[in-house]
Parts: sequence; structure tokens; C-alpha cells
Amino acid sequence: MGKVTYIDEANIENKRVLLRVDYNVSLNEDKSEIADDARISQSLPTIEYLLKNHNKIILVSHLDRPKTRDPKLSLKIVCERLKKYLPHMKIKLIDDFLTEDKKTFENQKPDEIFVLENIRFYLEEKNDDPDFAKKLAALADVYVNDAFAVSHRPAASVVGVPALIPCFGGLLLKSEIEMIGKAIDDPKKPLVAIIGGSKISTKIALIHKLVEIADYVLLGGGLANVFFRAQRHPIGKSICEYEMVQEARKLLYFAAQKNTAIILPTDVVIGDPNNKEKGGIDVRVGDKIPADMMILDIGPETQARFGAVIAKAGTIIWNGPVGLFENPNYKQGTDFIYYAIAHNTDAVSIVGGGDTLAAISKKEYLDKITHISTGGGAMLEFIENGTLPGIEALKR
Repeated sequence: MGKVTYIDEANIENKRVLLRVDYNVSLNEDKSEIADDARISQSLPTIEYLLKNHNKIILVSHLDRPKTRDPKLSLKIVCERLKKYLPHMKIKLIDDFLTEDKKTFENQKPDEIFVLENIRFYLEEKNDDPDFAKKLAALADVYVNDAFAVSHRPAASVVGVPALIPCFGGLLLKSEIEMIGKAIDDPKKPLVAIIGGSKISTKIALIHKLVEIADYVLLGGGLANVFFRAQRHPIGKSICEYEMVQEARKLLYFAAQKNTAIILPTDVVIGDPNNKEKGGIDVRVGDKIPADMMILDIGPETQARFGAVIAKAGTIIWNGPVGLFENPNYKQGTDFIYYAIAHNTDAVSIVGGGDTLAAISKKEYLDKITHISTGGGAMLEFIENGTLPGIEALKR
């Protein structure tokens, strides 16, 4: 198999470029405003690089998971934000590229950027429909993928189009692949992975892979409850994928064989997730937990243990909060992990996952993290498999 050629390794000039970006930005509750636009700002180096070489750009992105055309999930809101970042360009939303007059695309001016309406408004996108991919490819001379965060999805705009026209990787895709690739293939030791989040079923293969390559795997969040059950500890009415308990036992056994330390919380904060007024109480893991209480964060003793491991790490990979960070009473653990990583300035640190980024997005120290990955599922799958369908599609 060939390799990915990135736009800064090729001579792309005076072309029409179909640029796949990930503008799946988080919106506020009534979907009227962008809550966090990092995904837009991170695509700017690629856009500016292509514009500098006199290319005309057609942007392709999705937003959320619409079932049909949903005006609340239009990319209009993204176009408005792009205008602020690129004031010298005219940003034009193409409502439906399939019915749009061909002349619109033929007459695109050098100072215009076209944005195709939410690509997930089309069912053919998800199914990687070959005719749909052909119609997308027909809009441009060249395809560029700069959307690492969706490169694990075999959709038409990710894997279908690059099979049909010359294709390249963008600058954000390049930095993601290089940073995460180096952390897995040639990490500065010890390699410490911190995995949180609510579900273990989506991360079991990842944890298995990390046990093979990491020195320490620290587990928190809802997925740790499965391991507590594997060790027969009570968890009250905490969330738990009970069907995964046997898998968790196998993982603990596998880690012992590999000489990898899986470190679980030794104390937890229990409480009522819906009560914003009253904080939780700290209990030791193994103690009886009232039937109406839930485990919602790691406790102070666990923070200290996790902190000591993070402090001596050479490489750190973090995905998933270790508590219910949306409730201020249960965000101390996740905040602590973040500060511990930021204070280990000698380590290469990689942080990713939508919830993780939401938990830390408004904080100082972001510049102390070596690499903030735009991909949640994509980052996990890339660590697991060393590649993604969208990356393979670019190889020539």
C-alpha cells in the first residue's frame, strides 16, 4: 500500500478543491449559537495554505446526526463564524449541491469559499453510495481530507470521493497522524494512559491495545464500575454495563501477564447526579454503597495515586472524563487529571474525545498540552488499529 501525500508535500495550484473538514461543532441547548468553535479554527491553516496557492475551495462537513433535513442543523451558523475568521473571503452556503446550477461552481470567484449544506442531510453519505460520491467528486479537481475526527467513518465524503480524483491529506490530519502515531509506535517511557467515560463497550478493544503498549493504564468514570463488579465490589445504582464484567476480568488477567499496571480508583465520591446543590461523600471502594446512590467521581486518595503516576510519565494519552463533570460537584477528579497532566511539562501529552475536550475547553494551561486531538472515536480507533478508513483511502 502507498502512503498519504499531504498538501505541503504536493504542488496544488489553481485547482478546485473539495475540502472535507469536521465542523461538527458543539452548539448551545437551543442550537442557536456555537458553544465551542475549536474545530473551525483548527481547519484554518489548511484553508489558508490552499488559498495562498490560488485554489478555489468547496468545504464539506456534517453537523450532528440529522435524520432528515433539519433547519436547526444547517451549516449556516458555521458560515457566519467562518466569515469572522476569514473576513477577506465571501462565504457562500450551497443549499443543495445536487440541484444547484452548474454555473455557480463554474463561476466561483477566487475570493469565494463555498460551503455545501450539512452532508448528513443526504442518506447516501452514510451508505457511501457510489453515485453520490461521483456527484461530489465532479465538483472539484482535487480532494483534501482534513477531518481526522470523521476518518473512522466509511462515508461517501470520506472514502468514496478520494477513490475518484487526486487526493491529499490536510495539515490538521497530518499533525493528528504524526502526533498520535509517534505516541503509539515510539513513546517516551513510561507511557501512561488515562481512560474514562461512561461506557466500556466502546473502549474495550482500546484498553486491550493499551495494556499491550502502556506501562500504566488508569481507569475512571462509569467504565471503572464494570471493574468494581468484576472484583465483586458494591456500586449502588451506578451506571454499569453488567454484560461486560467477564471482559473486565479477562483484561485484568491479561494486564497481569503483560506486566502492565491497571490502576483502579481506591476511593470514590457517591451522591445524586441531579442534585447541583449538595455535594457527594467520599467512600472507599469495597464499602457498602446505599442502593439509591451513584458513584460520580474519583476520590481524593485516588487523585493522589493517579497524580503520582502522571507526574513520572514520559508520554500521556487521556480520553474520557473520570466523573460527572457536567455537575460542578463531581468535576474535581477530571479537573485534577487535567492539571496533573499540564504540570508534567516533560511529558508528551495527547488529549482527545468530545467529552474530555468539553470538560477542559474553558481552562488555562491548554497550551501545556502537547496535542489536543479533534477526534474522539477516531483517536481511539487509530490507537487500536494504527490507521482509519479515511486514511487508507488517501494512500496512493
